[in-house]
Amino acid sequence: MSAALRSRLARVKLFLCDVDGVLTNATVLIGNHTEWKAFNILDGLAMGILQREGIRVGWISNRPSPATEQRAKELKIDFLLQRDRNKVEGADVIVKRAGASWDEMCFVGDDLVDLGVLRRAGCAAVVANGIDEAKALAHYVTKARGGEGAVREVAELILKAQNKWERIVQNYSA
Repeated sequence: MSAALRSRLARVKLFLCDVDGVLTNATVLIGNHTEWKAFNILDGLAMGILQREGIRVGWISNRPSPATEQRAKELKIDFLLQRDRNKVEGADVIVKRAGASWDEMCFVGDDLVDLGVLRRAGCAAVVANGIDEAKALAHYVTKARGGEGAVREVAELILKAQNKWERIVQNYSA
């Protein structure tokens, strides 16, 4: 990890991400008035660890979904914003509620609707299968694709940059 990336990750107090295409592989299954999404369990654990380490976690989606709301409740996500509007406005609301600054926020995105937040985030990450325009704004592009542990990958980098990862591993190894 470069010194510049480590510095950005070390400042993170707020972790925000998109949902469809980042926490999921962007597939939505719909039938009989029911919607299903597959969330990666590694991402869920990683966000819980971030929270236990004092980093607030939030999701911003332009697509309101009961499945997203259910998963956010299960994981006790600090902030969930689902609305078909400008994500920059939503992120700004969350940043203020969290008592953080844009410079202290890491955002993980993948598509056009994420470009404004990626451009402003102190640390911008894009999943491996994100669009080229998003990757061009990224400080980090994950090795993992969306829905396949990309959020876990970024969470580990944050925790390593903040010198917390080794202690966490030791605690789980005891």
